[in-house]
Amino acid sequence: MNFKEEIIALLAKETKLAEEDLANLLAVPSDPKLGDYAFPCFRLGKNAKEEAEKMKGKLKLPHFVAKAEVAGPYLNFFLKNKVVVEETLSHIYQEQKEFGKQNLGKGKKIIVEFSSPNIAKPFGIGHLRSTVIGSSLYKVYRALGYDVFGVNHLGDWGTQFGKLIVAYRKWGSEDELQQEPIKYLLHLYVKFHQEAEKDKSLEDEARAEFKRLEDGDKESIVLWEKFKGLSLREFQRIYKILDVNFDSLHGEGFYNNLLESSIKELQQKVKTALSDGALIVDLEKYNMPPFMLRKSDGASTYHTRDLAAALYRLKKYRPEKVMYVVGSEQKLHFQQLFKVLELAGFDKDKFIHVDFGLFRFPEGKMSTRKGQVIFLEEVLDRAIDLAEKIIEEKNPTLQNKAEVAVMVGVGAIIFADLSNDRIRDIDFDWNRMLSFEGETAPYLQYTHARACSILRKAVKEHQLGVSPHVNFELFTQAEEMAVVKRLYAYPEMIEKVALANKPHHLAHYLIALAQAFNEFYHQCLVLSDDKNQTKARLLLVDCVRQVLENGLNLLGIQAPEEM
Repeated sequence: MNFKEEIIALLAKETKLAEEDLANLLAVPSDPKLGDYAFPCFRLGKNAKEEAEKMKGKLKLPHFVAKAEVAGPYLNFFLKNKVVVEETLSHIYQEQKEFGKQNLGKGKKIIVEFSSPNIAKPFGIGHLRSTVIGSSLYKVYRALGYDVFGVNHLGDWGTQFGKLIVAYRKWGSEDELQQEPIKYLLHLYVKFHQEAEKDKSLEDEARAEFKRLEDGDKESIVLWEKFKGLSLREFQRIYKILDVNFDSLHGEGFYNNLLESSIKELQQKVKTALSDGALIVDLEKYNMPPFMLRKSDGASTYHTRDLAAALYRLKKYRPEKVMYVVGSEQKLHFQQLFKVLELAGFDKDKFIHVDFGLFRFPEGKMSTRKGQVIFLEEVLDRAIDLAEKIIEEKNPTLQNKAEVAVMVGVGAIIFADLSNDRIRDIDFDWNRMLSFEGETAPYLQYTHARACSILRKAVKEHQLGVSPHVNFELFTQAEEMAVVKRLYAYPEMIEKVALANKPHHLAHYLIALAQAFNEFYHQCLVLSDDKNQTKARLLLVDCVRQVLENGLNLLGIQAPEEM
């Protein structure tokens, strides 16, 4: 039963306010002593306290509400503990891994573009944010019933490939390329920029080389495909460690043959102009720079390729939404793209830029051109090594040590990112990224492992498994109810993440659930001589285990059964 929806329906009948408005007004009080839901009565009249009193007198309370009380301008609803416990724990027990999943998006398709690293460049720590935020949103929308299509829009086209081809032809070595492809291509890219500072004509060579690539020059395409294949092989290794998957790897180069037809299609609906030989859409009246469709030398731009990608996706997939999980520094680009698509007649609400802050580094901005990059693989390796050392120290007899170390190390890095509000910049700090103490993924994983351990002990020492047939009236302790109410809130939390496209809401929820569970564990004896109470508390432990596993999975983090 969705208690919140039931209370909203009751209030809608009495207040004549729209259910959508009531959903925004009805809140969970920060202090549990003030009830389970609080309704502010400001919209009902000048004296909100009087209106709350009137409302209390009129309402016929449903069977699951124990009482309604006025607290200042609020009417607070207190749910019956037994009903909440039975509803929550029974549902989790029955639904297991499916608990929290919903049908809100049934029949609707969403495209999520995320990760999108540049081919022939290192997969740096800066790429972590788009990758893990996008992957989590992909999983969250699927849990809500949407048909989700994940796109890795690889940066595999553009002038940088002209630079790379020029550099490879001048200074390249096939042997070195095959040994460490990404590091060697980075070395060539850095060398190109060093030499271009001395010889400006190199930049012209690179632009001409990219134009040859766009025009289909066979030798250039062979080199481009080689760089792309080697890069993808390296990227897939990182994605495997992170357990991130995509439905499409169509990068910018895929749309090369669609550029001219996309420009022509746009010109039928939107006015274009020539400016110094370049083809543009003038966006001055919208306080934006021009949207460049074609450079003066005839080459395409980032704008053209994103326009072609958008038109292709709209026709092929007919999505409800197209989401771009790309850093905040691209905000203007997406404002321009979305405005041009709106001018072409598309619904502006169909397109969403899920922007995020960047990693800030003590030594200043990372620069691929200068070779200043922190490789993501290096960060992951260090986290896994640290996890292995801690396991060796604390639990040397643990089975599958190496496997658990990967779960813990990788989980720590993902959570260190996702536990931040995505719009904020993050100060890159090795100690913080690798921290296993405090509000971290290892803390959540350890709590999950503790719950698993209790359940194993119950079977081994008490011959008691988990059963839904318990006496729900035995849940009388405040610590028990605090856990149950956290569990009950899980499905709504998934909706909250999707509403704002912010996975940190789920990360914070899981920490609060783990803290409530650990408080319960310290205050309430789970395995005791009282068989009925033990059975009831084992069901609660199992439900916490399940929701922690489900929630961590939505963040892209695995939940080991032993640590």
